[in-house]
Amino acid sequence: MPPPSDIVKVAIEWPGAFPKLMEIDQKKPLSAIIKEVCEGWSLGNHENFALQNADSTNFYITEKNRNDIKNGSILRLTTSPSQTAAQLHERIQSSSMDAKLESLKDLANSSRDITFAQEFINLDGISLLTQMVESGTERYQKLQKIMKPCFGDLLSFTLTAFVELMDHGIVSWDTFSVAFIKKIAGYVNKSAMDTAVLQRSLAILESMVLNSQDLYQKVAQEITIGQLIPHLQGTDQDIQTYTIAVINALFLKAPEDKRQEMAHILAQKQLRSIILSNVIRSPKPINDEMAHQLYVLQVLTFNLLEDRMMTKMDPQDQAQRDIIFELRRIAFDVESELNNSGSIEKRKSMYTRDYKKLGFINHVNPAMDFTQIPPGMLALDNMLYFARHHQDAYIRIVLENSSREDKHECPFGRSSIELTKMLCETLKVGELPSENCHDFHPMFFTHDRSFEEFFCICIQLLNKTWKEMRATSEDFNKVMQVVRDQIMRALTQKPNSLDQLKSRLQNLSYTEILKIRQSERMNQEDFQSRPILELREKIQPEIMELIKQQRLNRLCDGTCFRKISSRRRQDKFWYCRLSPNHKVLHYGDLEESPQGEVPHDALQEKLPVADIKAVVTGKDCPHMKEKGALKQNKEVLELAFSVLYESDEYLNFIAPDKHEYCVWTDGLNALLGKEMTSDFTKSDMDTLLSMEMKLRLLDLENIQIPEAPPPIPKEPSNYDFVYDCN
Repeated sequence: MPPPSDIVKVAIEWPGAFPKLMEIDQKKPLSAIIKEVCEGWSLGNHENFALQNADSTNFYITEKNRNDIKNGSILRLTTSPSQTAAQLHERIQSSSMDAKLESLKDLANSSRDITFAQEFINLDGISLLTQMVESGTERYQKLQKIMKPCFGDLLSFTLTAFVELMDHGIVSWDTFSVAFIKKIAGYVNKSAMDTAVLQRSLAILESMVLNSQDLYQKVAQEITIGQLIPHLQGTDQDIQTYTIAVINALFLKAPEDKRQEMAHILAQKQLRSIILSNVIRSPKPINDEMAHQLYVLQVLTFNLLEDRMMTKMDPQDQAQRDIIFELRRIAFDVESELNNSGSIEKRKSMYTRDYKKLGFINHVNPAMDFTQIPPGMLALDNMLYFARHHQDAYIRIVLENSSREDKHECPFGRSSIELTKMLCETLKVGELPSENCHDFHPMFFTHDRSFEEFFCICIQLLNKTWKEMRATSEDFNKVMQVVRDQIMRALTQKPNSLDQLKSRLQNLSYTEILKIRQSERMNQEDFQSRPILELREKIQPEIMELIKQQRLNRLCDGTCFRKISSRRRQDKFWYCRLSPNHKVLHYGDLEESPQGEVPHDALQEKLPVADIKAVVTGKDCPHMKEKGALKQNKEVLELAFSVLYESDEYLNFIAPDKHEYCVWTDGLNALLGKEMTSDFTKSDMDTLLSMEMKLRLLDLENIQIPEAPPPIPKEPSNYDFVYDCN
């Protein structure tokens, strides 16, 4: 007979004694269990003791987390969190350097536990740590010269403890003094500083900037881009990551009128080329956190274009009109012609003729073409850049199209405006960076004007595709769809340079796109005759049942989910899977991402499927409502779902990707007897239905289908016929 579910068998350690094996009744108060353990070792004052996990975490057992205790767990009897906090609070103020160093090391380890952290913070521990940072440097100036490693460790443990305590979100960042900020900034600004101290200092500055607008102002006064740049030129990728994170934080929190100024400083300091040579082209592989920070920097850089993208052209603004005149002058070399021109009517006629050749929709007043937002003035900026920096290509495109028959000319002006709008949509200009995206493109770090160069490549592609399609003005939207397809397919290959992008686009000709599309349509043919439609309707329930079983099987296999914390670098994991009889969801926390399936008995938490009332997604999820504004980004919302059970209890999920999101929401809906509506289900239905239809419609007359599969042939006696192409 299995033991009751409320009884957990554990081992409990106590220094200097043999471990005890005992059964813990989860229905009993924790204080009663601790009292029983203390009495077994003849220890008085049981209220001064607590239980903690005897693993790498050493987290205290509390009423909130006691259900995480598993059969076979090893626990340790130790002093209570309040006692330990008081002892460490006193020991870190010791006059003995060795005692201080050891106690700060213990504090750094203990501070990861929120139970201990709360007790230490209640003793005003964070204020003590900040005072030690503010005054400690002067106090140990001599020590630093004599015992530099010891000083580095002392400061490192102090800052580590501070970071861990603040990471729990108990204390507001707005409470810190300018003196403390100056000290932290000073550690970052020093050319030779202990690596651990530098890493913690950068992490503190990033958190200060992101969590407080007031602290952003103070940090921005203490830290300059020039002081951060040297940290990118080293070889430590963690330091490089934290440095870019600080730059991103300063960029993100800067007022809109300051961002362009900051971008100018970044360009002056050659940040892009330093990142390219020291990070992207470094022999070390780029880890996920670095990829995320590069993605954020890429997004923030492109977002500088938002202002121009959302600015309409003022037809009365002479400076803006002069840009259009410049486009005409470069294309047709009309400078001398203007000086000798005749009447106003004649000049207007010449302008109208040339503006038509340039491909504007409004030939009389092309300024009106740039009143649509997006892309607004950004399209005109791109056109001028192309005309000035790729003059030969610009003149060739304009003259080539102006000399064609009217019906086959590619309108340069209209194309440029629509292309700019498309590129802004593709690169999501104006959107906040996603919390868990790593999708940066190395080629955008190879040029100071990467967006403009990207446009120049794509406008030439558009002109080439137009000719290949022998398009007319009526085919404009069709050409733009093909060009979008070409660009998206090239970007998915992550070219390392703009030249590599050109090469890949060159291979994606209109003919090649047609072949790819035709191949993709092979499995998506739709037969519209009545008998075929009836057959489809007959087959659909079978296919839907097959998809349902696949989803439930995947839920039985289980998935590892990531717990998104306030500090992304300390990711935690948990696992959830459905029982084979489809009646219970088993779940529990993990220390690290598993390599395979996690067995049911390793997952202590259970949720009966019968108790599930509903599945909610996106903004309706409670864990999305709790997040800050910055974290409520589109991508995380699209991966979030929650299971509602009992009265107001939720089990909250953030799927690792869209595929897992669809699998789990489909599977949970199937368990509740609801319709599976995900995009993944629609795609599977189309694919499987198409395959089944083709199989059933095969012409099999006079063809005998064997009852059993053919036998596997014997292996050949030798492999001399194999040819190695290498």
